[in-house]
Amino acid sequence: MDGWGVLERASELARSGQAFALATVVWRQGPSSGQLGSRAIITADGEVHGWIGGACAEPVVIRQARQVINDGEPRLLLLGTPDQFGETVPEGMTVVPIACQSEGALEVFIEPVQPAPRLVIVGRSPMAQTLAALADALGWRTALLDGSGFSAADADESSMVVVATQGHGDEEAVEQAVLARPAYLGLVASQRRGAAVLGYLADRGLPKDQLDRVHAPTGLDLGRTSHREIAVAVLAELVQLRAAGKIAGGTAGADATSTGAASKGGSQAGQAPLAAPAEATDPVCGMTVVAGDSSYPLQHDGVTYYFCRAGCRRAFEADPAAYVKKGTRC
Repeated sequence: MDGWGVLERASELARSGQAFALATVVWRQGPSSGQLGSRAIITADGEVHGWIGGACAEPVVIRQARQVINDGEPRLLLLGTPDQFGETVPEGMTVVPIACQSEGALEVFIEPVQPAPRLVIVGRSPMAQTLAALADALGWRTALLDGSGFSAADADESSMVVVATQGHGDEEAVEQAVLARPAYLGLVASQRRGAAVLGYLADRGLPKDQLDRVHAPTGLDLGRTSHREIAVAVLAELVQLRAAGKIAGGTAGADATSTGAASKGGSQAGQAPLAAPAEATDPVCGMTVVAGDSSYPLQHDGVTYYFCRAGCRRAFEADPAAYVKKGTRC
C-alpha cells in the first residue's frame, strides 16, 4: 500500500472510529529505502499500512507512533547517527540514533488521528433532529434513533448518548442507555421531570453510581430557549466537556478527517495508556530495538541480547567481551 491507498485506508479507519498515527517522510539522506513523501499508517497495536523505511527505521517509527497515539501530540523525528546532525537539530525535534549499514537518514513527521466522537440521539423531536444536524456539521459520527427502537446495544463506553424522547418512554430509553455505560448520558427534561425519571429507575434497582452520572437536565443553562435552541445548549455542553477532557472516547479538536494535534493531557480520558512492547538496547550500535524474535536474539552467559540487524549480531558473536558492558540485559 502506498500513495493514495494509504490515505484511503486512513479515511476508512477514521470512519470506523479507530485511533491511529500517520507517518510521513519529509526529508531523507540517501541511501535510504524511505522516499520523500512516503507515508504509513500505524495503528494502536503496531500494525503498519504503507511504507516508511526499512528494518532500521520501521521499528523506531512504530514505537514512536504508539507514543504519539497515547500522548495525542505530533512528533518530528530525525533518524540517523548523531554526528549526521551535529548542532543543527531544531528545538523540539526528537533524534533517534540508528546505525544502519546504508548510513542513510530520515526525517519523519508523525501525527495522531483520533476517532471522531460518536453521538447517539434518542428521539425524533425537532430538537433531536437539530442536534443531529449540528453534530454532523462538526464531523461527529451521529445516530438518530426512535425511542422505541433504542437498546443498550446501540451505544458503548465510548459513545455519548442524549435521550430526547421528551415524555415518550423516557424511563425505558434512559434505562437502556444506563446499561450501555456510555461516556456521557444526558436527558432532555426539566429538573423536576429528570428527578422523577431517575427516582423511578432507582426504585427499579438500577445502580446508584450509574444513575448519578446521568445529566438531567442536559445542556448548558442558556435561559429561556426554544426547542431548537436547546439543541445548541446540549451540543455546547458536550463540546465544553470534551475540551476539558471530561468525556472519554475522543480527544478535543479531533474529527474524522483532521490529522492535527489533539489536546494535551496523555491518553484519552477514561482509557488506559497503550501497553508498549518490551525494548532492549543493541549492545553493538546502541539502537533501541523490540525485545522479541524479530530482533535476532542471542543468548550469552545466560543473558539474552537483541540486535537491530544480523550484522550487529555477527559482530557481537565475534567478540562478545567488547560489547557485553554496553548491552541492556533482558
